[in-house]
Parts: sequence; structure tokens; C-alpha cells
Amino acid sequence: MSLRRTSSPADWGRRLPSDDADELTWLLFHQEDVVSLDQARHHLSTKAIRHRVATGTWRQIHRAVFVAHNGPVTAGQLRWAAVLAAGPQAILGGLTAAQAGGLRGFPGRPIHILLPASCRRGSLPAGVLAHRTVTLRDQDVLAVGQPRRTKAARSIVDAAQWSGDDQQARSIVAAAFQQRIVAGDDLNRVVERLPRVRRRQLVLAAAADAAGGAHSVAELDFLGLIRRAGLPEPARQKIRYDSTGRRRYLDAYFEHWRVHVEIDGGQHVDPQAWWADMRRQNDLWIEGDRVLRFPAWAIRTHPDEVLTQLRAALGAAGWQG
Repeated sequence: MSLRRTSSPADWGRRLPSDDADELTWLLFHQEDVVSLDQARHHLSTKAIRHRVATGTWRQIHRAVFVAHNGPVTAGQLRWAAVLAAGPQAILGGLTAAQAGGLRGFPGRPIHILLPASCRRGSLPAGVLAHRTVTLRDQDVLAVGQPRRTKAARSIVDAAQWSGDDQQARSIVAAAFQQRIVAGDDLNRVVERLPRVRRRQLVLAAAADAAGGAHSVAELDFLGLIRRAGLPEPARQKIRYDSTGRRRYLDAYFEHWRVHVEIDGGQHVDPQAWWADMRRQNDLWIEGDRVLRFPAWAIRTHPDEVLTQLRAALGAAGWQG
């Protein structure tokens, strides 16, 4: 298929080459102005390539990868450089693939690529990590879009198992559900296909809680805390309606005892958001519910105090535990 006949989301908003543009121009268009040495040699002589670099028309960003300008290199161009340097079987994986698919809130480096276990690879640019896998099926690879990458669910599972610690792994899973990158049992199906996935139980537990409505890391930490303490299981993200008829979501609600727990994250430094939460809390108090509020950091650093107040509220509401 001619390059002129294909396009991807990365191309949207970029100026199309003219109808009489050569194949190299179209290749650069589809690869965000990044080209490998092997690709360039199909269209140019070695002397012509060196001339473009010497005159600043092109910039060499790796031993075998060029970008067709001399300005700052974008995140998308770095991703292209990573897969082109690693070889034709390389695809974006883990957190990098998830970010290419829309995941927000995490650093863009290092760049993660995924390779079949038996595949030889070229040298990699600085800041690129290669991971090997013996299980990479067609259902795990996105059929459209360039550069090739794993689908959302596989990307999140890999990102969690490649994370530096458990907290980051839970954060990635929670964010993926919160930002609607994945849903339902998407992650479970991927984990079932991977025989030796790291953090298997953590990923499954975090996914189950996130799919059930606990979308923030603080909410997941809170659920773990009350389960270890043997307290009743609350409903998460329960829908309630305030005095104006607007739909609201409760972080954790012990419905039988009408005890509501609100977990405050960093977003509450916004005065408007803070006042909106106060109005919601006031509506609940007016209706007769008990409302407890905890900052996210207190759940991690002062769990005993959180549990003491929660037990007291449940006990005052009639809990016999």
C-alpha cells in the first residue's frame, strides 16, 4: 500500500505533502519527521544524507536515526526514534504505549519498548528501555496507529509490572480506570494470558477495586486499610443527589450505618472545588449522615488515627463489630 493512502492520528493537524511529493517526504510525514538510516538509504545516497546533517536540514539523534529538522525533539519523535533504533519487531509498550493512547499524569521518560524474546535488536538511544516477552499475541497489539504499540489493557498491565514500586503500579492501574483508558475486566483477561506477570495479585486487586468505583490511589489505600482492620466493606463511588438535584459521587459509603468517608486529594487546594465539596458534605449532614474527611496522606501516614475515628463513627451509628 502506498504511503500516500494511509494516515494515523499522529498525522492529523499536520500539513499534507503535495500530491507530487516523493516517497521520502511521505515517509517523513507518517513518521513525524523521523527516519532510520536504513530507510534513508533507500531514498538517498550516503553523501546526500551526510550533506543534510552537515547543513542542519537533518539532525542525527542516534547512531542510526535522524530527525528532519534541527529544533527540539518532541515526545512523539522520541517514541519513533526508539522503535526505529530497536528494529522492525519493536513496538511501544508499558507506560509509553499507554501515554501514546492518552494516559496522563506520569513522566514521559524512560521510553519503554517491547520485543519478542528471541528478537535481536539494535543499539538504543539514551533513555530507552527494552523489555522482552514470550507472549505477544495479535490481540495485544493495536492494529492501527503508528508507531505500533500494545493495546491499552496490555500496556497498563506491563506498566504496572515494570513499575519501580507497588505504589506506582497501583497508581497506574487506578489512573487507567479513572481516565477511562480501560474498563471492566480488561486487565484480568490480559493477566490470564501472561504466565509470569509480576505483581499479578496486586494488578488484579487494584483492577477489581478500580472497576468497582475506587478510582484514586488514596481510595485503594483506604480499602486496603479497612480490610486489614476487619471493618465492613463500603460502597464506592455511590451516586447521591444534592439539594439542587445534581448527581454526586461518594468516595466510600457505609450505607447500613449512613457513614460517609470523603478522601481529599491535592485537587482540594482549588477554592471552587473545596467549596463544592463543602456543599456536598453539608447536604449529607442535613440528611442525617455522618461524614468523615481524611486527607490522602493521613491514610498512608496515620492509619491508626483514621481507623480510630472510623470505628467511633460506625459504633455511634450502631455497628456492633
